[in-house]
Amino acid sequence: MSVTLPAGFVAAGVSAGLKKSGGLDLAIVQNLGPLQNAATVFTRNRCQANPVIWSTEVMRDGQVSAIVLNSGGANCYTGSIGFQTTHATAEAVAKRLEISSGDVVVCSTGLIGEQLNLDLITAGVWDATASLKTDAATTPEAGLAAAQAIMTTDTRPKQAAHTSEAGWNIGAMAKGAGMLAPGMATMLVVITTDAVLNSAELDLALRAATRVTFDRLDSDGCMSTNDTVSLLCSGASGVTADTPEFTAALVMICRDLVLQLQSDAEGAAHDVAITVTNAVSEDEAVTVARAVSRSNLFKSAIFGNDPNWGRVLAAAGTVTVIEAAFDPYGIDVAINGVQVCTAGEPDQPRELVDLTPRAVTVVIDLHAGSETATLWTNDLTHDYVEENSAYAS
Repeated sequence: MSVTLPAGFVAAGVSAGLKKSGGLDLAIVQNLGPLQNAATVFTRNRCQANPVIWSTEVMRDGQVSAIVLNSGGANCYTGSIGFQTTHATAEAVAKRLEISSGDVVVCSTGLIGEQLNLDLITAGVWDATASLKTDAATTPEAGLAAAQAIMTTDTRPKQAAHTSEAGWNIGAMAKGAGMLAPGMATMLVVITTDAVLNSAELDLALRAATRVTFDRLDSDGCMSTNDTVSLLCSGASGVTADTPEFTAALVMICRDLVLQLQSDAEGAAHDVAITVTNAVSEDEAVTVARAVSRSNLFKSAIFGNDPNWGRVLAAAGTVTVIEAAFDPYGIDVAINGVQVCTAGEPDQPRELVDLTPRAVTVVIDLHAGSETATLWTNDLTHDYVEENSAYAS
């Protein structure tokens, strides 16, 4: 069960003809209320797509009635025509659902620099909104169709859900397989809840969850122009959520999605969890982990099943003293449970490390403080290069 699990939400996914494959490529999730509260986190990339520019304005009052998402084109760097397409898409959804276009978030994903066909989108909106008005729009199948419609290079849809003992629910869907690097979220995500929460509470919870989940997925170091994570609240359960409990559940949902995104990263053969322990601060732990995650030498070694811990230390050493305080000759490194380095010197033979499983853990102990953070990444493979070399063709 996905975005349709919480009460007060309907969803649809249709084929509008935007994808050459003819697959599902346009989704709508509508909030039927009684509340229309929402929070959204957008990419921090300065080069933002037209849907992000539009939706940023929509979010100023914290109210969202519907979100429309398309694959088959990013609608980024498409000029005034592209922005008019985004505006017209929101207007088409608003007219069909009898809501305000100023309460419609728009998301797009796909190739940058190509105009979307507005006629196809308008027709797709018509079909999707017609589906929303049927009983089937509340079913798991409807949520699945919406999740499938936002896929690009994804090989499978990503969904997650949670039901609290108090009686409220969270549902979620995500897309993402490439350009996975933090700038907030690095993918398109729609999260729904029927808990009773105001927009300010939703915003705090979403940013808290994003900080320790989506912001720590760094598959390839490439930040998207379209990244959007939206949290919609219907309040239809009638149950006021305990904010800490809701935030914890939201973190769990987002972490679930992150791991699904990581495991479906383009061309990846290994899923790597890099944990930095005993840092001075959590931010410093993240900084060191990110430096390692973005080392192509390290990522290539993992692809080759080579536990080359020297590349871990070399990458950690690129972090300045201002960014993270630690003794570069006092670091321990363990890979898949084998202590290969202690205090900057060889420990257990690297031949003891088995990197044939897909899951890889790297633990870096800085011995500088008491804070810990984990960041998720992948190896660098021939398949990743091949897929991205041919993406626009």
